[in-house]
Amino acid sequence: MDVTKTHIEKDYKADRPLLSCCYALDGAHVFVGCEDYKVWRFKVDDGTKVELDTDAWTRTLLLVDAGKTLITGSYDGRLIWWDALAEKPVATRTLDAHEGWIRSLSVSPDGTTLASVGNDLIVKLWNLADGKLVRELKGHESYIYNVAFHPNGKTLVTGDLYGNIFDWDLTTGEKKRVWKAETLTKYDKGFHAQIGGFRGMIFSPDGTQLICSGITNVSNAFAGIGNPSVVIFDYAKGEQVIEHLSKGPLQGVAWNVAVHPEKMIVSSSGGSGGYLLFWKPGEKETFRQFKLPSDVRDFALSPDGQYLAAAHANHHLSICKLDAKQA
Repeated sequence: MDVTKTHIEKDYKADRPLLSCCYALDGAHVFVGCEDYKVWRFKVDDGTKVELDTDAWTRTLLLVDAGKTLITGSYDGRLIWWDALAEKPVATRTLDAHEGWIRSLSVSPDGTTLASVGNDLIVKLWNLADGKLVRELKGHESYIYNVAFHPNGKTLVTGDLYGNIFDWDLTTGEKKRVWKAETLTKYDKGFHAQIGGFRGMIFSPDGTQLICSGITNVSNAFAGIGNPSVVIFDYAKGEQVIEHLSKGPLQGVAWNVAVHPEKMIVSSSGGSGGYLLFWKPGEKETFRQFKLPSDVRDFALSPDGQYLAAAHANHHLSICKLDAKQA
């Protein structure tokens, strides 16, 4: 695999800007949240699409139950379970889960518990089997932007607008500690606005590092002018290891982050027209920046790591191959 040869292999269009993105576990479909109040399931091979009528803008998508069930979290605070691969997907469960935006979802390593977070400052844990509320975790004082289960299944981390990372003990439901991502949040005195937060948040496969993405070096909160950033923390110590930045004056937010099987950190940038960004472990600057046709709102790696789906503000879904074109 030569990611320096990354290219767009397929391009499909929706009717409105796209918000979120999720690859099916078989690699044959991509789910995208759209500003037409629907989620669309695109077939990767030919672009045919099927609608899931969420009746809301959907910011977060999560596949569970070996990929058979899709859970959507939207701006109206509802969680909806869907028969993901049905010919005509229908909602199988709907919960009024939060007040306001649901921004992120995560599933426990054993597949039994769903975590959801949003603008009501509450972390909620749900039993995936029956949809019942298991526990509420409270303590954040600003919008919660992201959530991730630790691979050990015993702890959960959440990150908010003000750059605070809360580490929760799932056995007791107590907050164990708090630390801050200083570079991923800023108060703009000119516009009297806080900008930042965790747009992407994942653990390394071995659980030793917490990897977060967002925006740094903000000069104008109103216009969202700043640089995409990926910050890696030593999880045990709660200390920053490295901040990955783009090469050159690239502007925008790093809306998501992923660890590629080929030992790379991958992120996307909304701003400066949209980019895919690639870093090697331990190197601050990108070794590859792939220009895209429009701002990227979200992206997802295919299960085999050979492709990447990018959801764009210009209504398009790009299917990018992370390798050279076939002869």
